[in-house]
Amino acid sequence: MPRSGAAGGRGCAFSALVVVLLLQGVQTVLSLEINADAHVRGYVGEKIKLKCTFKSSSHVTDKLTIDWTYRPPSSSRTESIFHYQSFQYPTTAGTFRDRISWAGNVYKGDASISISSLTLKDNGTFSCAVKNPPDVHHNIPLTELTITERGFGTMLSSVALLSILVFIPSAVVIVLLLVRMSRKAAGMKKRSKSGYKKSSIEVSDDTDEDEEDECMARLCVRCAECLDSDYEEAY
Repeated sequence: MPRSGAAGGRGCAFSALVVVLLLQGVQTVLSLEINADAHVRGYVGEKIKLKCTFKSSSHVTDKLTIDWTYRPPSSSRTESIFHYQSFQYPTTAGTFRDRISWAGNVYKGDASISISSLTLKDNGTFSCAVKNPPDVHHNIPLTELTITERGFGTMLSSVALLSILVFIPSAVVIVLLLVRMSRKAAGMKKRSKSGYKKSSIEVSDDTDEDEEDECMARLCVRCAECLDSDYEEAY
């Protein structure tokens, strides 16, 4: 009887050890984490990057694989469009033929790809799967891609809008200054033709006007400098 009890104790200890090892193994294979944008918007004829990043507890080796798949809207059919294992293997058939390019760096945890010459038929769901043995089990993030035509409002780039905001106020100030100067020049010409002599009060007024014009000119230059500096800071 004592021998039977000892054998039973050793059996329980062995079972406990197996359970611990199994749990450690599960933690190891589940330590791969993948992240991707849930929603991405693109425009017809342009190029877009589908971002996918991963974190693995194991060092990256030549056994690491990356697989991108595509599922059209209202369909359960999936299509393999890109495979990576030491080299890039974009699809050579189907809708995305010759339009998929590698945009990642596995050593930086980047598994992104790019799609060029977008069309409305590219709408759908993309998935990014990464395996880095022994890390092979992970979540599979999905990216919903929506392609639209660019409207007139979106055709104006931020650079164009910023340029308009900078140059229009400057042009208005300069035009106002030129109009005032031209009026003043016309008045002086008229007075000189009539042989009119200015009184001391008028001379004083003209001096004040000169100072105002000078101040306005300085204000114009200062305003232009401020707008230019804002323009540079925006970039």
